[in-house]
Amino acid sequence: MDKNKKLDSINKDNKNNENDDFDKSSSMNSRESILDDSKYNNEDSIQSSDEYNVDTDTTLIETNDKKKYKGKTTGKRIKIKDENSSQESTESSVKVTETEKKTTTDNNNNNNTNNNNNTNNKDAVASQGLASNNRRKDAIAVSEENQGIIRFEVVKNDRKPDSMVLLTGLKNIFQKQLPKMPKEYIARLVYDRNHYSLAVVKDKMRVVGGITYRPFEARHFAEIVFCAISSSEQVKGYGARLMNHLKDHIRSTYDIQYFLTYADNYAIGYFKKQGFTTEITLEKPVWMGYIKDYEGGTLMQCSMIPKVDYLHLYDIMDTQKAEVLKKIKKMTKSHVVYPGLTCFNDKVKSIEPEKIPGLLEAGWNPEMDKILLPDEQPEEENELTTVMRSLVSEMQNHAQSWPFLQPVTGVADYYNIITDPMDLKTLSDNVDDGQYATLEEFKVDVQKIFDNSRTYNESHTPYYKCANKLEEFFNQRYQYHLNELNNS
Repeated sequence: MDKNKKLDSINKDNKNNENDDFDKSSSMNSRESILDDSKYNNEDSIQSSDEYNVDTDTTLIETNDKKKYKGKTTGKRIKIKDENSSQESTESSVKVTETEKKTTTDNNNNNNTNNNNNTNNKDAVASQGLASNNRRKDAIAVSEENQGIIRFEVVKNDRKPDSMVLLTGLKNIFQKQLPKMPKEYIARLVYDRNHYSLAVVKDKMRVVGGITYRPFEARHFAEIVFCAISSSEQVKGYGARLMNHLKDHIRSTYDIQYFLTYADNYAIGYFKKQGFTTEITLEKPVWMGYIKDYEGGTLMQCSMIPKVDYLHLYDIMDTQKAEVLKKIKKMTKSHVVYPGLTCFNDKVKSIEPEKIPGLLEAGWNPEMDKILLPDEQPEEENELTTVMRSLVSEMQNHAQSWPFLQPVTGVADYYNIITDPMDLKTLSDNVDDGQYATLEEFKVDVQKIFDNSRTYNESHTPYYKCANKLEEFFNQRYQYHLNELNNS
């Protein structure tokens, strides 16, 4: 009880210290946080507006030398999309010591040196057609970190003024990203002395994102509790860089090789890109009763690889790709680029394979067609189906399509409100099954995706905004294809 009173006191003190600067720096339009790994192919997405049901009266009891939550804490948390994401990654940080600030500065200087040493390698990779630094998912974050624009700082509730400022900034971001979760619950965990946070900091003390976690060193895992990046700072790769920093920091500070976290349905993509999986290899007795259990969330695990330097993961992969490409070039001519075919500009519908430049050199011969192609060729797809497939594909590849790629799952009241659901996967299946006789019928189902999102979600949420942007894109592409059909 004394500990709870102390935490409540801390929360009240910090609440009084909150000001407009924090609100502006951490303001978000989104209901929940989605860390995005670049342009957000971003895997980690949200289409729903779930209600959180958290038992804020959960108490702590002593279990051996560890603290265990008594009772079941229920509720849902969205952790991050990301984007950005894939993409789909991993990170290093600073130990919590009395010289924490100095350590952070030293680490940043080391990172500058390492990145300078890797410049030549990256240039070589780029010249061979591989991913160069400006195309990597965390390129912006790495560049800003090297320039000192952002830094990654480990912080805990040690009652020091700087620490309390950073924790309050993190609390503000989490509360704005998770408005359905009780603010007192978020504050209690952020300020709890069993929990630590890794903050992304700009302009000396302005927090733009971070992760709150709790290490269980005796059990060799850490729980990720909250993870969020300010909406105004997304699409820069901060999410991937933040996770990579956390991985390297945890491994260097504790005897820990695993992460566990509960992810919302639309955050699963982001976590998968950071190396998480829904396959839990840790035995249940290791974590059961120690981590907070959230109803409707998906438990995910990340197993860190001891020899991997997660902060330089992309550099390592680029070097490996470059070496593989060198070996391939010695064995094949696949790197030779021929000019494109021009015969189809004259309305030619087919061409003999041997007339295609490079095909014979690649080893093709007429006998291959007899082996690989069936005797009976399928009927050619009609133009209408081709157009519908193209439209579906274009929408699936759009940066704002992530909330609509799959049917909504894990949202209790969604199908009570949305009686005629639609998503891009279902739409694609309908096209494959030939369910649309006209382009107008197809468009009606596409429109359901946008209308449903705006019906279920509030106008300030990312899902609502994604629906508007994707709808605008679809209408443009729809008109283009319609004109093409009419002119053919």
